[in-house]
Amino acid sequence: MDILKKRLAELIIQKAFRYNKKPVFKLASGRMSQYYFNCKPVTMSPEGMYLIGELFLKRLLSLKPDAVGGLTLGADPISHAICLTSYLKGYPIKAFTIRKEPKGHGTNQWIEGDIRSGERVVIVEDVVTSGGSAIKAIQRAREGGLNVLKVIALIDREEGGKENILKYADFEGLFTRTELMQLRNI
Repeated sequence: MDILKKRLAELIIQKAFRYNKKPVFKLASGRMSQYYFNCKPVTMSPEGMYLIGELFLKRLLSLKPDAVGGLTLGADPISHAICLTSYLKGYPIKAFTIRKEPKGHGTNQWIEGDIRSGERVVIVEDVVTSGGSAIKAIQRAREGGLNVLKVIALIDREEGGKENILKYADFEGLFTRTELMQLRNI
């Protein structure tokens, strides 16, 4: 594992990962789980944003997307980190946000950002469980005329999300639940 990815794994284990022998964590689906990833303390930290920007950008450059984004709130700090890092590296990639419901005034937009129909985009996610948020983002992006190239998640919980997303777009997880739990010795 490269040094940046190893450090990001350490941050995730330290700041985002929770485990209990009994399923005490309620997931967005309503299901209970023994483990939970709240990635915001990592994705919204200076070091986490730096590492995410660097590691995601490496995976994006060959795709040559015009923009990255996803469903608010999980995707926002990831897309912003990539956007800034790409600019600093001389390969600017824009960021966009997909609202959970349309803006209630003005133009009633679903998608915010400097984005135009026909542009090539990558959907980003913090954690994928069932894939529901990523699929919703893919659908909204396509309805907005965007060409979705791929979905990249920080963590794949390995609970069917990858398989569900692959019905709509290519998918990659930077980490899997198994990989992180092994690093934590669980």
